[in-house]
Amino acid sequence: MPCPARPSFRVSALRASALAVTLALGLGTAHAQEKVLRIAMTAADIPRTSGQPDQGYEGNRFTGIPMYDSLTQWDLSSATKPSVVIPDLAVSWAVDAKDKTKWLFKLRPGVKFHDGTPFNADAVVWNVGKVLDKAAPQYDPAQIGVTASRMPTLRTARKVDDLTVELTTSEPDSFLPINLTNLFMASPAHWQKKFDAVPASVTDKAERAKQAWTAFAADPSGTGPFKASKFVPRERLEMVKNPEYWDAARRPQIDRVVLLPLPEANSRTAALLSGQVDWIEAPAPDALATIKQRGFKVYSNLQPHLWPWQFSLLPDSPFKDLKVRQAANLCLNRAALKELLGGMMVEATGIAEPGDPWRGHPTFQIKYDVPAGQKLMQQAGYSAAKPAKVKVQTSASGSGQMQPLPMNEFIQQNLKDCYFDVDFDVVEWNTLFSGWRLGAKDPGAHGAHATNVSAATMDPFFAMVRFVSTKAQPPVAQNWGYYSDPKTDALVEKARTSFDDKSRDAALAELHARVVDEAPFLFVAHDVGPRAISPKVQNVVQPKSWFIDIATMKMQ
Repeated sequence: MPCPARPSFRVSALRASALAVTLALGLGTAHAQEKVLRIAMTAADIPRTSGQPDQGYEGNRFTGIPMYDSLTQWDLSSATKPSVVIPDLAVSWAVDAKDKTKWLFKLRPGVKFHDGTPFNADAVVWNVGKVLDKAAPQYDPAQIGVTASRMPTLRTARKVDDLTVELTTSEPDSFLPINLTNLFMASPAHWQKKFDAVPASVTDKAERAKQAWTAFAADPSGTGPFKASKFVPRERLEMVKNPEYWDAARRPQIDRVVLLPLPEANSRTAALLSGQVDWIEAPAPDALATIKQRGFKVYSNLQPHLWPWQFSLLPDSPFKDLKVRQAANLCLNRAALKELLGGMMVEATGIAEPGDPWRGHPTFQIKYDVPAGQKLMQQAGYSAAKPAKVKVQTSASGSGQMQPLPMNEFIQQNLKDCYFDVDFDVVEWNTLFSGWRLGAKDPGAHGAHATNVSAATMDPFFAMVRFVSTKAQPPVAQNWGYYSDPKTDALVEKARTSFDDKSRDAALAELHARVVDEAPFLFVAHDVGPRAISPKVQNVVQPKSWFIDIATMKMQ
């Protein structure tokens, strides 16, 4: 289908929709003594609450990190320093010097789940089993797609003692401690209660587990700073503070957090301006001036992020030709796109920008050069009379998707100058995200020649490996377009087996240069994570990350 017309972000439209938003949110008046933070997300549904969130990294941000902990976590305490991996439920870790497929993790003592049961090595083994062990009673296929592809080499977990666990990978993988930020720890005992409550008439093992996880999602138990108190699918999630949280520095001072799915930018902005919420993700760009004039604070910071088109290299795709991929990158006016977004982006010339240790020295320079792009297209056999017909699958909203419809319409118009005839297949965000791992060959791709899913780039696997390694082709990870190149694979192996930081950065710089030269993406933009927040919300730190720590915030 053609790309929908760019939605209007005019303030008059926001005022007109304010009453409808009020009715849709159905927000009551909070008790005067209770400090309540109301957040409007870009997701169309509440991210999964059972431990492994869906809805992209918006899920990790709002139902993962607040309610759960992982063995390692991202340091979200600074707006100026890079966000790095730090201890969480594991206090330390080390790879075996003789066998680099084995890691020992020392666990934090004295931590309890929300149901009062202890966190220990048995809990780690159980949580690894929920996504990797098909024979385990708690195995949940619904949680695999958002977990296994983010830690593709993890294979087993073994208890050494109550506070020590051994993790084994399929191959030496220096990225493992970073990947484990995505494995959230749910309470085995609480899940078992849900499993035992499934009617005896349900005898199928998989169905019993599914029903137990459904019940767990409605009444979850993690170890995080907030506990779920009310859950209405597609409508709201309410979380209350955990006064016994193990980390005193992150023990919440906000009493209650209310999460609301509002995927449309105008609706989110109207909800903020009418006082129905305190915080919105991705405000409407045309309303930024009004938002600021009303006294709201707009936070932004460069994220480790790429907003791309990821190309299919299958035989029927015009993008299988390197000339076509490079031409697309030369025909995009990123500076004008930035103006369209009110300045809320950074122009992408790769995954890592100059000054980043992973940048390297690409020979192909990404810039706006229409004549050069036209020449490459002519060499590939295309012209104004014979354009390259391409279909791109995208969404109307979603985690990290910025403003996907107006951005894609802008790109569509730009690429006409270089003989591209672009059509769009607009699907729901979670459908697009789930299809990312299934690949361009999957029927759900609807024959698309590119997919438009924003990508986290804060660790080596997420930044590059999952997109370009032959081993990461569907359904393993997000090599959606079936890119395969022996030189690239060799550079991936070199980086993955480099356990020294400097040598790993050097290998990643070589890999990045190769990726830019091969152009498996249309490199468009890096997000700055704009969010508008009421001045009543204090101690807000917007880190250089996809994530943000609600636990340390305060409210007047």
